Formats: sequence, structure tokens, C-alpha cells
Amino acid sequence: MTTLSPATSLRDTATLTGRVLRHWQRSPVTILIGLLFPVLMVLMFGYLFGGAMAVPDGDYMDFLIPGMLAMTMLFGLEAMVIAVTTDTAKGVTERIRAMPVTTTAILAGRSAADLLNAVVGLAVMVLTGLLVGWTAHRGLPLTLAALGLLVWLRFAFTWIGIYLGLLLKTPESAVSVQILVWPVGFLSSAFVSPGTMPGWLGTIAAWNPLSATATAIRQLFGNPDWNAHGWPTEHAVALALIWPALLTAIFLPLAARRYRALSR
Repeated sequence: MTTLSPATSLRDTATLTGRVLRHWQRSPVTILIGLLFPVLMVLMFGYLFGGAMAVPDGDYMDFLIPGMLAMTMLFGLEAMVIAVTTDTAKGVTERIRAMPVTTTAILAGRSAADLLNAVVGLAVMVLTGLLVGWTAHRGLPLTLAALGLLVWLRFAFTWIGIYLGLLLKTPESAVSVQILVWPVGFLSSAFVSPGTMPGWLGTIAAWNPLSATATAIRQLFGNPDWNAHGWPTEHAVALALIWPALLTAIFLPLAARRYRALSR
């Protein structure tokens, strides 16, 4: 790898982003399943379990959709780990490293492609929400702000996924990421209020980065919550900005360092 100009680095980033998109184009079924899985969860939780959920001042579906939008951002972490480990196992990563491109372009290309996938996933989920009766009540600017918080969360999860993928190295070991993804997802306010959990568990759930974003976008959309009180709820928008920034500040440098150390 060599030191290149910013313009060349941007061009390399675009090229490597295109590589990932072309790979997805050749595997449409995998992408389709990834997009439809959150839709299935909305239907399952909304219609099978939703009748048992009583949300104060609102409908459970209006509570569920923001939570599922946040969960959709988390689901991308596992896919990222598998993609990175697959490239490493097939020797693709080493071949790219031998080319005159910067580490920034290589990792940024993967991240940019994932964010594009996240935007498509958000569009599918928003359409699904509208079809099942969900509505954003507070106007276009706040709705766009909520969607921006979701993409910001996904950006942080992307770098966690890249780092774990470089750390684990093989697709088989990437399955272990499920042990991380599912507890983080369900130990949150995505589906139920942390106030319904045992005290210590509810505290962990309330401070979960996923809960911060889910609560923040409910407030921005004007959707119902369980009217819980406490610092994490009252400052949810601030936490939804801070948590991804903190995670990115930790895992982006770790991913770059791990990538540089692959050949050692």
C-alpha cells in the first residue's frame, strides 16, 4: 500500500464500494432475505404478540416500528462480519492489500457499501410500517432527523463488524457474533419497555445504545412510548448521538490497526 492523494483515495473508495455492490448483484437472494427478515419480525411481533402489549396513549405497532428500525441497523453487524471473514478466507483481502490503495479506501469502501444497504433496508422497513398502519406524526424535518440517527447508529455498527470480521478471520467463527447481536437487540427498548424488566436488567436495557436510538426516534416521530422516566429517556436524542460517536471512536481505529497487522 502506498500514500495516495485524497482524490485518488476517494476514487479507490468508490471502486471498492462498487466491488461490494457488484458482489451483491450476483447474490440477490441473500440480499433479499436480509431485507425481508425484519419485515417478518414486524409481522410476527406486531400481529402474533402485539395483542398482549398495551402501550399507554398509543398502539403497539406505532411503538414497535421505531424499535424494529433500530434493530434493522443492528442486523447489519452480523452480515458485515461474515462478508469480511469470507474475503479473508478466500484470499481476497490479501490481494487487495497488494494493490496500490490506502487502508482508508479499503475499509471505507466496505463501510460505504454497507451504509447504502442500510438505506435500502430503512426504505423497506418504512414502507412496511406505513402498510401496517404506522405513521410519523411530527413532520418531514424531524422524520429525516430520526432516519439520520438510524444511519449514524449503523455507521458505528459497521466498524464494529469490520473489526470483528478482521479479528475472527473465518466465516465459521463469525457465527459466534449471533451471541452478541441477539442479546444486545432484545435487551433493549426495541420491543418492550425496560421498566417491565427486573430492576438491574431494566437499567442495562435503558442504557443500551439500541434503546437510546429507538427511544430518540420514537420522540422524533411522535410515536408512543411507555412514558418511562430517567436520564436515558429524557436525554435519548443526545445519547443517540453520543453512543455511535463513542463506538466509532473505539472501533474504527481498532479496525484500521487490525487491518494493518494482518500480514504480521
